[in-house]
Amino acid sequence: MTTASRLKSVDFYRKIPRDLTEASLSGAGLSIVAALAMVFLFGMELNEYLSVTTTTSVIVDKSSDGDFLRIDFNFSFPALSCEFASVDVSDVLGTNRLNLTKTVRKFSIDPNLRPTGHEFQPGPATNVIKHDEKVDEESLEGAFVFTSDNFDKYAHQFPITAVNFYAPWCYWSQRLRPSWEKAAKIIRERHDPEMDGRIFMGKVDCTQEGDLCRRHHIQGYPSIRIFRKGSDIRSDHGHHEHESYYGDRDTDSLVKTMENLVASLPSESQKLALEDKLNVENAKRAAPSAGGCRIEGYVRVKKVPGNLIVSARSDTHSFDASQMNMSHVVHHLSFGRKLTPRAMSDLKRLIPYIGNSHDRLNGLSFINSHDLGANITMEHYLQIVKTEVITRKDYQLVEEYEYTAHSSVAHSLHIPVARFHLELSPMQVLITEQQKSFSHFITNVCAIIGGVFTVAGIAESILHNTIRLMKKVELGKNF
Repeated sequence: MTTASRLKSVDFYRKIPRDLTEASLSGAGLSIVAALAMVFLFGMELNEYLSVTTTTSVIVDKSSDGDFLRIDFNFSFPALSCEFASVDVSDVLGTNRLNLTKTVRKFSIDPNLRPTGHEFQPGPATNVIKHDEKVDEESLEGAFVFTSDNFDKYAHQFPITAVNFYAPWCYWSQRLRPSWEKAAKIIRERHDPEMDGRIFMGKVDCTQEGDLCRRHHIQGYPSIRIFRKGSDIRSDHGHHEHESYYGDRDTDSLVKTMENLVASLPSESQKLALEDKLNVENAKRAAPSAGGCRIEGYVRVKKVPGNLIVSARSDTHSFDASQMNMSHVVHHLSFGRKLTPRAMSDLKRLIPYIGNSHDRLNGLSFINSHDLGANITMEHYLQIVKTEVITRKDYQLVEEYEYTAHSSVAHSLHIPVARFHLELSPMQVLITEQQKSFSHFITNVCAIIGGVFTVAGIAESILHNTIRLMKKVELGKNF
């Protein structure tokens, strides 16, 4: 036996001579069906191989972004002045940071949430405000009493009008009263309103003149406003711009400030020394042009339960809790690093549902309607869960924070606030992108071809034998 004959003996695919085979219409039909089935199943398998699947698991949070969490926000408060708006953070570990300003910006807005000017500048931090230690009862009637009926008349009459908006029940108003009255008396003696006519000092009781105080956006007591008369010929009385005074409140400081204001008038501008001018400018800042505030920026907090609070805050002012309205609109609130639109789009193609809850409160309004009453605190309870996605492209790790939100209102015993309770989950969702191996794809393709070929062969054999049997039966009947 030759070598070729020996090799032929192990041939698993021995050929049948063509003249021993028989073609049939049924076999041709099944062949076409089998070929179409192979093409269809191959296409499905190829699509499955090219598509990406994911596996989802829940594990203990192993944050790779450190111990702090970034919170980006943009809120509008139609009834909270930027003058007193404060962003505070606290947590269960004892952290308590008040009036954050480094990464927070404020813009005055009107009741329709439209900006009314440039960014509100809080000015440099001041030390403890000085007050007079001794009260001189004989000098407690020096300031003119403004009312809604006479305010505009006198305010437009003098180039400079200094007004103390106060509340009799306020501790800080009580401390300011003697020094303000005494300073007003001294200024009136030095600059007689009828003879000099350059400066006028007065006061407004906000418990009696509520409408007048609201018109000038007074939310904290006492608030010292300095009105300057302009030269706008479109108005009979001229245009008025006003500033807020945040300096010391003792008699000497008030008198010195008023004298510097008088000296700063055009006719006396040369009398103001540079040093005094700087002192006055540090004590004065532009007053809010509207009663609302848009607060935007970011803060970094520890990854423990805590609070993000927006409130009215001042170390030298008092607030009437019954008049505070913490209604607000959440334009944006998100956690963690911001993803670029392209990165978010790529993630959504991979995981369509991701990102649906990373800004759940965006665009929602929380308004304190009149039927809720006074002293209303707006509370939001947020449960935050971290999601990590590991993509096959360079094994890139993408982090996303999503949260659920439940909001409510509560009557407050103290100053109303807008409080966001933050509760971070100790677990995280891990999503891993996966793809079938090429060997798995080839194995499935071979299984499809072999399986369809075999099944088609069995079906053809059964059909062929059935037809032959039916022909034999038919021939038997004929005989």
